[in-house]
Order: sequence, then structure tokens, then C-alpha cells
Amino acid sequence: MKITTIAFLLLCSLTIAAQKPDVSKVWVADLGNGKYKNPVLDADYSDPDAIRVGDDFYMVSSSFDAVPGLPILHSKDLVNWTIISHALKRQIPFEHFSKTQHGNGVWAPAIRFYKGEFYIYYPDPDFGIYLTKAKSATGPWSEPVLVEAGKGLIDPCPLWDEDGKVYLVHAYAGSRAGIKSIIVVKKLNAAGDKVMDEGKLVYDGHELDPTIEGPKFYKRNGYYYIFAPAGGVATGWQLVLRSKNVYGPYERKVVMDQGKSPINGPHQGAWVDTPTGEDWFLHFQDKEAYGRVMHLQPMKWINNWPVIGVDADGDGIGEPVLTYQKPKIIKPTAIVTPAESDEFNSTNLGLQWQWQANPSATWSFLNPTNGSLRLYSVKMPDSAKNYWEVPNLLLQKFPTEQFTVTTKLTFTPNTKLENEKAGLIIAGLSYANIAVKSKKDGLYLVYTTCSAADKGKAEKEEVVVKLNTKDVQLRVTVNKGAQCQFSYSLDGLTFINVKDVFQAEPGKWIGAKVGLFCVRTQQTNDAGYADFDWFRIN
Repeated sequence: MKITTIAFLLLCSLTIAAQKPDVSKVWVADLGNGKYKNPVLDADYSDPDAIRVGDDFYMVSSSFDAVPGLPILHSKDLVNWTIISHALKRQIPFEHFSKTQHGNGVWAPAIRFYKGEFYIYYPDPDFGIYLTKAKSATGPWSEPVLVEAGKGLIDPCPLWDEDGKVYLVHAYAGSRAGIKSIIVVKKLNAAGDKVMDEGKLVYDGHELDPTIEGPKFYKRNGYYYIFAPAGGVATGWQLVLRSKNVYGPYERKVVMDQGKSPINGPHQGAWVDTPTGEDWFLHFQDKEAYGRVMHLQPMKWINNWPVIGVDADGDGIGEPVLTYQKPKIIKPTAIVTPAESDEFNSTNLGLQWQWQANPSATWSFLNPTNGSLRLYSVKMPDSAKNYWEVPNLLLQKFPTEQFTVTTKLTFTPNTKLENEKAGLIIAGLSYANIAVKSKKDGLYLVYTTCSAADKGKAEKEEVVVKLNTKDVQLRVTVNKGAQCQFSYSLDGLTFINVKDVFQAEPGKWIGAKVGLFCVRTQQTNDAGYADFDWFRIN
């Protein structure tokens, strides 16, 4: 009887452990005492937009060239978030995105829920504005439809009016359109999948609000509202425009800026309300190598103008909060965070992972039998001067400012080849990696850096040690200021630092990333492979 009871309790405990939601070991915004700290997501979820559907909140963010794209996050309280899906399994046009396209692809999207369907409008600055839809936020999502073709059309957001008319607000990218700092409103057809006119200019920010972009469209108390960031990514402010007419004229008001807070450029995001009647605003802060992290601010309405953050001096312009009381919700929610570590025990990769381009099916396979991820060596593009042009880098966002990544690797090269290489990488405009490399006389541990990789500069590779084993643990510790110390272990206990400390840099419009790779330089009819047992962030 005792054995049965103990076995039952053990089974229950294992079941509970297996069902326990992901909680980061490096950054948790929920303080556990009814308050939270900013950022609520200390990772590169740039250009966030969010909505509430019933008691659930859903958020999307820009994903540029990363695949899968358009990550969708879910929350019950605006503080605790998890990744639940991606709206884009592949980016279109498929051939175009089979190569690395740094800084291109998915720019600031908008998510809405209308008549039982989720709508995501996203811009590709080189092709136009797309729409994808789904009955459930977890998908399946429809193939993207081109709502309007054109270069430099960015940051779209729809509005369904009470009279049945549908509108789209968007901005322009100067790099493609030859003009920026203006906001236009266009008519959409009833289905919301085609622009019907050339639109009207509703705001010109050249004088007061340079680089105004990222508009979000709302209607409240008879007013049309356009929430828009201005002033530049790292230094800007949050602007709100309002009018009784959809085409204006619009009144202007700054509703949040940095003020005396340490939060630079607090802007671009989403207004959401809660079932309990509170108003909140999600926005980003640019943190250079760490990307654009997401903050949550209290919001209130005064004389039909929003005030975001805390307005200590009463001038109607709020400042960001560092800690605050959590949103009031009807049912308590567990502390959760987006996935980071991966034991590779599933048949699917964790939703935190993204490739540098549309992947081939032969790049990777998960083996749930032994719980490992196998990456096959993929030939580098002939045009590649370094890893900036390598599509098969499997990467994820930095989860916070200080963390350690450790992975266990078993490398089995093709014995007929040389220079196959697999390892752990920090990727950005410059990059560094520690890896196992095959040579004629065996396997070597090598440390590689590449400054100004985006400009085609050559790598610098140094041999660390000749290996007499295929098994090695690789580690990188990221410290304040994105200083990265790589190390390795041959026994799984003692880690030996490489002599260099690498300064991580942002990528093109994104933060630095960390991840895995397996590449080769020669053409062959078969590939070596690397088995990664796990990838752990602590």
C-alpha cells in the first residue's frame, strides 16, 4: 500500500513538473507581490502591437528576415507572456527569402480581431503590405495576400468603422519611398484585403515630429485616434493624433516621453484595455545590442486624450514607470515567460528558434528517441565572404542583459571532407563563435571572430586545442554591456575561457542573437552532422 501511494505521488509530481510552464532563469517581470518590473519582455520584441479578445491578450512584433516570422505571444495579464505560434512559416516571395535578407522582410505589423477572425497586416518595405488571417491565434494562418503593392509602404493598421467602412493607416520608409515622416489613410474593401484608393495625407511630421511612423488606428467617443511614435528609434516620443473626421484635420499631442526616467525613446506600441476597465500601453525601448525590449505602461484618459505612464508634473505628458502594480484581472495567472532553453526532447523545435532565411527540410532533424537536435553541414553560399550570408544559422533572441548559454555537442564530420564546422555563435553586424572543425588530421576546437561582417570583412580563426573526442560542451557568458566570454569543457565540469572577450553588436534593425550552426565549404553528395543534446540558458 505504501509503495503504491509513493508511486502515485511520484507520478503526480512528475506530471505536474512536465506541465509546469516555462519560467526564465534570467529575467522574470512578475515580482510575485502584485507588482511587475519593466521591461516585461527584456528581449528584442520590436514594434509590438497587441489586442484583447475576451480575457486573452495577443501580441505580434516585427521579425524582419527571421523564419518562422511574425511571432505571436499570449498573455492573461499583460505581464506574463508565452510564444504560442508564428503567422509566417515561410516568407514570401519564397526564392527571395531563401537567401539572407538582413533588415528586410517583416517590419511593424498590426493585429486585430474582427467577426471571429484574427487579422495581421504586415509590411515588407520592398514589396508592399500583406494580410494573413486565422480563426485561432495558434493557426493555421492563411497564405499572405498582397493588400497593396509598392516600395516603402510600412507600418499598416486597419480600422473597421461603425458604418461598415474599412480604413488603413500607414507610413513611408524613406529608404524605399524617397519620403518619410508622413501618415496617410486609405480605404480598404469590405473584406479588408485590397486598398481601394490612393489615400489622403492626414499628418506631416517634418516640422514637429520627424520620422513619425508606426501608426496604430483606434476610435473612441467619436474620435479617430492615431497613436504614432516620432523622433527616432532610440530617442523618440509617443505622439497621439485625434480628429472627429477620419481624414482630419488631426490635433496633435505628445503623451509620453523619456522625461527624467532612464528609459530612452519610450514609444511605438499598442493601447489595450482590460476586462476590468483599465487601460494600458505596450511599447519598446531600444537597448542597442540587446534590441528593442518591451515595456508596459499604465494609461488613463483625460479630456479624451490618453496619458501614458506617470504624469508627475501634470502637464499631460507621461513618463515610463520602472515598477508598477500589475493589471487587475478576474482570475489569477501563473508566472510564465517565453521559451529560452531547449532540451530537444520534442518532435518540434521550440518556438524561440528562427533561421536566417527560408529553411530547407534537410538542415535539421529532431530525434526524440535520444533527445537531440541534429544539424547537417550545409555548404556556404559561393558568394559568402563570411557567416553574414549563411542562411542556416539557428538563432534566438538575447533573453536579457546577463545570461549564460551552454550546449553539449557531438560532432561527426564527413571523413572525405575538410573544414566542416559546428558550434555556438553570437551573431550581429559582427559575430563570434566557438566550434569544432574537421581537418585532415582530426578535430580541432576553434574560436572565430568577424568584425564588420555586414561589410564583407574576413573572419579571424584561431585554433584553441586539438581534440581527441567528438564530445564537447560549449558556453558563452554574456555580461553587462553585451560583453561575451566564450569557453569550453571536455569533461562537463571545468570550463576553460578563450583568451578573447567579444563585444556583441546589434544586427540590422535587430538585437544580437545567440544560437547554433553547422556548415561546410565544399560540395559533396553527403554531409557530416552535429548532434546537440541540449541548449540551456541560465
